[in-house]
Amino acid sequence: MPAWLGNGEPETSDSLKTFGAVVQALREFHGMSREELGLHVRLSKHTIASIEYGRRMPDVGFAERADAVLGGTGALPKAVGYLARQPGLAAWFRQWARLEAHAITLYTYDCRVVPGLLQTEAYARALFEERLPPLSDEEIESQWEARAERQRLLYNRPNTAFSFVLDEPLLRRQTGGAGVTRELIDHVLDLSQRRNIEIQVLPQNTGVHPGLDGPIVLLETPDNRWFAYNEGQESGQLISALKVVNILQMRYAKLRSQSLSSEDSVRLLKQLRGEL
Repeated sequence: MPAWLGNGEPETSDSLKTFGAVVQALREFHGMSREELGLHVRLSKHTIASIEYGRRMPDVGFAERADAVLGGTGALPKAVGYLARQPGLAAWFRQWARLEAHAITLYTYDCRVVPGLLQTEAYARALFEERLPPLSDEEIESQWEARAERQRLLYNRPNTAFSFVLDEPLLRRQTGGAGVTRELIDHVLDLSQRRNIEIQVLPQNTGVHPGLDGPIVLLETPDNRWFAYNEGQESGQLISALKVVNILQMRYAKLRSQSLSSEDSVRLLKQLRGEL
């Protein structure tokens, strides 16, 4: 999902930092470690740290669960409603990011760039550094921090089923150069070894396929609701209409059937790496 298509302007994070500082103060007042609080709210200690540092947008569910074990004052659920700024993420992407953080299933097909969840730092920076209008060094750092934080999903949510379909031309394009592409392929191969991550490559010689209209991104929430997301130049759209989501599910299923198997995809990735 190419959040780099956003306006590239990190917004102020005072409200997030303030909320995080209150969470930290309450946690320490009650003598809890981040790991202990994480057990109560069903998040990792790293995610708790990100919330306390103001790097991650908490949702209402976190605020309610944390409030219950940190005094039950009701302050956190009330405060979370005023959090509207998340550095490094485009405004239109934040609602999807909050859903993504709790998804039990996530499907991603892209034909423009390697999805953000799979990107290496070098690949992401190659994209950020060529943005128009140009980004400042601070903006590039903020966008990479947000991207790296999102990527924790792949490690912190072992029960989430991730599926990625990559267009072969994305890798042959050598964004950032041969060295960056080699590192990217190695990273994708490593991720493909995780039990909950399936990576398939759509061969370059595939004829007509359902992804010709653009990327397809779908997720399933813990209450088994499905949503889709569509992003273009300077805009993004969260899709909840059941009819549209069903159509995109059908197209994604067809894409998977036209892609190489996971095993054959690994072989192709190794072949591509050897050609660099």
